[in-house]
Amino acid sequence: MSRIGLLGGSFNPAHRGHRSISLAAKHALELDEVWWLVSPGNPLKPVEGMAPLAARLRSAQRIARHAPIRPMAIETRLGTRYTADTLRKLVRLYPQHDFVWLMGADNLAQFHRWRDWRGIARTVAIAVIARPGYEGQALASPAMGWLRRHARPAGQARRWTMWSLPALVRLRFRPDPTSATAIRAADPAWHRVGDGARNVRRTGI
Repeated sequence: MSRIGLLGGSFNPAHRGHRSISLAAKHALELDEVWWLVSPGNPLKPVEGMAPLAARLRSAQRIARHAPIRPMAIETRLGTRYTADTLRKLVRLYPQHDFVWLMGADNLAQFHRWRDWRGIARTVAIAVIARPGYEGQALASPAMGWLRRHARPAGQARRWTMWSLPALVRLRFRPDPTSATAIRAADPAWHRVGDGARNVRRTGI
């Protein structure tokens, strides 16, 4: 069985912070690979300012280069919009893989707003990555109130394939300050000029 971490998001654009947490999670959870699920559109994010899927996928491919990270727009092929539906299809399509969902504490803070979030927790294990400024909100969130009884010690993170679901583990890594919001603010046309490559270099990513 391959051990796969799943990191979903808009990747608008992908940046070194995504790469950093993916590689740290790979080590902490003993993953074989991390899949970046580049979303066609996040129902909880505004459409304004969202680059085309093709541009966001290309930015992910550049940032993931030479790493055990596989960017993909698989939700377009699966015809899914919501994470719960995507995960159920992935589990059926890839029975030879064990999947763990990776998300930041900022997403845990609003996890209760996701469609069928309890279903997500019953489908795959969840690894929550600490993010400065969001820990209090995450711990006080309605979702964490339900998931708290299913939390596992970080020291047991590498045994996640043996856990019964739901199961959640909180991981803490050295934070990377890179922000997609800051990149867009510095250059709203990052995805248009030179296929985004020049802009990515200019922002030091």
